[in-house]
Amino acid sequence: MANPGYGKRDAPDQRPRTNHDFAHLPPREAAVAAYIDRLPSGADVSVKTLAKHLPYGQCALRTALNNLQRAGHLRRGREHLTGTGSQLWITRTWFTRTARGDDWWATFTRGDVPQESPAEAQDEQSRRPTRSRAFILLAALGRSTPALSLPEADCASLAPLVAEWFERGANEESVRHALTAGLPTPVHHPAALIRRRLTTKLPPEPTAVRPPLRMLECAKCGVPGRAEALAGGVCGTCRGETPPRTASPLPASAVHSRAAGIRAEMSRRRERQHV
Repeated sequence: MANPGYGKRDAPDQRPRTNHDFAHLPPREAAVAAYIDRLPSGADVSVKTLAKHLPYGQCALRTALNNLQRAGHLRRGREHLTGTGSQLWITRTWFTRTARGDDWWATFTRGDVPQESPAEAQDEQSRRPTRSRAFILLAALGRSTPALSLPEADCASLAPLVAEWFERGANEESVRHALTAGLPTPVHHPAALIRRRLTTKLPPEPTAVRPPLRMLECAKCGVPGRAEALAGGVCGTCRGETPPRTASPLPASAVHSRAAGIRAEMSRRRERQHV
C-alpha cells in the first residue's frame, strides 16, 4: 500500500468486472491493467512497486502505463481536498477498467460524474445480474443468522428499503449489523422485524460535499494542465504540436517614440483649431 492519502483511486461508474475487460489491449498492457484493476484503493501503483510483483522491468512498465493512459484506463494528476484547510495538492493515479475518452476525464476533473450514453447504459443494464445487491444481502442473512431466513417474496419486497441505505452511504456490513444485532429470542416474524429496523434505523441523508479540485498531468513530461489540453493524457508539446505564435511586445524605445508622435500630432491639431 502507498502512504495514507496516496496510491490508486478507482474512477466512478465502472462496469461490472468480466473476463474480457482488457481484451482490446496488447498482452502486456492487458496483464498490467488486470493486475491494477484488482488492487484495492490506496495501493502503490508506482513503476518500482509494480516491478517487484510483475514479470516486467521498470522501463517496460513505464511504457505500459503510458499506453494504458492513452487507451483511457488511467490518468495521473493532483487533487486538493476541499474543507481540509490545507494547501497541499495530493498526487493521484485514477484507474478505470472501463476505458474513458478525453471528454469523460475532463468532466471528471471538474468534479462531475459523467453520464454514459444511452447505448452504454443499455449495454451495462444487460450485464447486470437479475438479483440486486440489496436482494442478495437479504437472501444471505439466513446463512449467518438462521432466525432471519426470508423467503424470496420477502427479499423482493424489502430490497428497496435496503437499497435506500446504500444510497445514503451504508455498506453491506453496516446494514447486516443493524439487522442482526440484539435480536429478540425467539424471532416470530423475521420480515416484520427487518422492515421495522430498516425503517427506524435508516441513516440520515449525506450532506452535500464540495467536489475536490483536480488537475491532470502529462504522461510523458509530468507538466500539469487542463484535461482538454491533454489528449490521450499527453500535452501538446509532447505530441509534437507547435504552440501558436504570440505577438512579441514592442521594445520600450518604440513605445516612447510612438507616444511622442501621438503627443506631437495632438499639439498640431490644437494649434490648427486656434488659428
